[in-house]
Amino acid sequence: MNIRPRRNRVSPGVRAMVRENALSPQNLVLPMFVQGGEAVRTPINAMPGVARLSIDLLVEEARAAYNEGVSGVALFPVIPDALKDQRGTESLNDNGLLQRAVRALKSELPGLIVITDVALDPYSSDGHDGVVIDGEIHNDETLPHLAGMAVAQARAGADVVAPSDMMDGRVKVIREALETAGFTKTLICSYCVKFASAFYGPFREALDSAPRAGDKKTYQMDPANVREALREVALDEAEGADWLLVKPGLPYLDVIRAVREATSLPVATYHVSGEYAMLKAAAANGWLDYDRALLESLTGFRRAGANIIFTYGATDAAKLING
Repeated sequence: MNIRPRRNRVSPGVRAMVRENALSPQNLVLPMFVQGGEAVRTPINAMPGVARLSIDLLVEEARAAYNEGVSGVALFPVIPDALKDQRGTESLNDNGLLQRAVRALKSELPGLIVITDVALDPYSSDGHDGVVIDGEIHNDETLPHLAGMAVAQARAGADVVAPSDMMDGRVKVIREALETAGFTKTLICSYCVKFASAFYGPFREALDSAPRAGDKKTYQMDPANVREALREVALDEAEGADWLLVKPGLPYLDVIRAVREATSLPVATYHVSGEYAMLKAAAANGWLDYDRALLESLTGFRRAGANIIFTYGATDAAKLING
């Protein structure tokens, strides 16, 4: 018997017909950095093609992504040092930068899914995701601040609040706070599996959110662990998460697959700043084709089981998919 697997690769039509996984713009979320001012664009050196944007330019770029079929944006605010304190008080300001950005996007693009980050680090004078007391990141002291932040974001119109802090029990208190405030339709995308990764460097430059002292290893996960990730998944699902996110992406495809097999909830992943920067740097040196490498990377996430992919290349990928 002549078994020839190559018959299923004989032409573009056959390859498309038998393809096991598909990548669509609807799978993609574009992370965006918002800053104060008007008509202000501040390029991020480590992330070619990405910039901090004032709200008016943010809306323009979000519109371009949305017109290509990208489903949503994830917002990260660049907060001036003068507005930072140990409790991240500015995060609760209904007229704060992030809340104004959410309102502008929902006004101009009501069908766009707006996802907001819930963590203290953009607002904290200590640069940590939780409240620092005597040099220690204090879990339970942080929780009410995260809950208040999530409600403020929902009140501004956020469709999805995304706690990225990795404090224990935060999904439960956020869900309870949202329900109490009447935001029963607001989704929670929990960064339930967030590793203490070396691939976040360009992001911290973009947001100016690096810790002022210490590191994040007491709350972000050890990159060596998989079983621990499944424990985090089970806890956050039980506490009321709607989506479960694995971050970073490419070094953790096995974790994405394990999470996919452990839950019936939608699984998201984050193609983080360092992964994007590597593709851009290699392409700039002529070492790889950025377009092909980007689509291959994103297809890898889909193959591993991710429904939703956060990537700085979302608009680029959507244009390539759309032809």
